[in-house]
Amino acid sequence: MTVKTMQSADVKELLEKVAGFDKDGGNERMKKIVHRVMHDIFQIVEDFDVTPEEFWSAVYYVGELGANGEAALLAPGLGMDRYLDIRQDAEDEQAGLTGGTPRTIEGPLYVAGAPMSEGFDRMDDGSDKDAEAILIKGRITDENGEPLANAVVDIWHADTKGAYSYFDQSQSEYNLRRRIKTDAEGRYAAQSIMPSGYGCPPEGSTQQLLNHLGRHGQRPAHIHYFVSKPGYKHLTTQINIAGDEYTYDDFAFATREELVVAANRVEQSETGAQHGVNGPITEVEFNVTLVATDKPELQERHARRRALETDVA
Repeated sequence: MTVKTMQSADVKELLEKVAGFDKDGGNERMKKIVHRVMHDIFQIVEDFDVTPEEFWSAVYYVGELGANGEAALLAPGLGMDRYLDIRQDAEDEQAGLTGGTPRTIEGPLYVAGAPMSEGFDRMDDGSDKDAEAILIKGRITDENGEPLANAVVDIWHADTKGAYSYFDQSQSEYNLRRRIKTDAEGRYAAQSIMPSGYGCPPEGSTQQLLNHLGRHGQRPAHIHYFVSKPGYKHLTTQINIAGDEYTYDDFAFATREELVVAANRVEQSETGAQHGVNGPITEVEFNVTLVATDKPELQERHARRRALETDVA
């Protein structure tokens, strides 16, 4: 039977000192959070009778996770990103700001400063001759169905190998990344290529833990979105392509039913023809509804580390 020490005076005193409760200065909120985190870790050690070997194995794992740069990959894999979305959804409901297109996780692979276009742009650089050509299109409206002109639709996705430009140095700058301003009817369109899903690095720290949990590390084919306009809640979301093996089995828990979108092959796209895109192509249509708000903090994406964001005005 495991030794019980959590209620001892020694452990209680240790936790208070660890959190700096016995010292002036510092951040009081941080002290309380660290106290809670360390209390819960100590409690886990006690409840599961964690051995020193197991403990130090976990410490080394955390070090390797940081060295591999996979902390932001493991977070969604353990449901943390999805949990934050659940909390934000609940906050919106409490504040009377429900409705509109659902949010879902951002992921760690956004790069700021993609080229800006009016109404339409081509996202791929044309180097992948065997890729399936797609036309991403849609309309941005308010909750009453009125079109929102000059909304910024920031789109990014992987290539046919599941790799993202900037992080994959073999791709051209901002390949498969664009910002498109909607036209007077709230419409946007982009020519691109069908993305592939991807898996966590098989020898990486994230997959190592997932293996212990009996879980895969695969994501379905998906397309990321930021959609913004002054006076409206900033939307962070992504669509999953229907029919992918992992559409409803995403290791990052990003799938929401409203965000599963069909890819339809057409001989000629009416929208594409308006922008000089002729011939057979696969259409992916995603319409977005934004929710009005007068709160400036809700009109901006939340702060986190993003590639090149500090370099962009």
